[in-house]
Amino acid sequence: MMKHRLTDKAIDPGSVMSSVRGPKLGGTVVFIGTVRDNSEAGHVDGIRYEAYTPMAEKKLEQIENDVGVRWPGAKVSLVHRIGELHVGEVSVAVVVSAPHRGDAFEACRLAIERIKHEVPIWKKERLSDGSERWVEGRQESARRSRPRSRQRPA
Repeated sequence: MMKHRLTDKAIDPGSVMSSVRGPKLGGTVVFIGTVRDNSEAGHVDGIRYEAYTPMAEKKLEQIENDVGVRWPGAKVSLVHRIGELHVGEVSVAVVVSAPHRGDAFEACRLAIERIKHEVPIWKKERLSDGSERWVEGRQESARRSRPRSRQRPA
């Protein structure tokens, strides 16, 4: 089974998880990205993902291989949807299993950030007012201009 791929079919997170199981792997981290109903531009009805497939597949494979080099023994599965998606549908699944949970968390975070910034996949939002717009990916850390405040329990 190929562990990295683009698909125009619905992503089954359980199937993606089963591809990275192993008796020496003690921690599995799953990131599931879904289409949300809002953006900076307004209410979103859906999204269209397009990709340059040959290059995207190569980049996904490169990310997978890089994770394996940085975290020996880890298994990773990367799946991204292309085509028309509705609000609530899964757009991307990143699943990493590693011998230890900390490595699995770090590897999963690295993989999704690299997908967002290196893989030639483009996102076009369909807004409720009928307009459409292409959206550029941004790093999650760049979105946070200040630390989140934490409330202490009473």
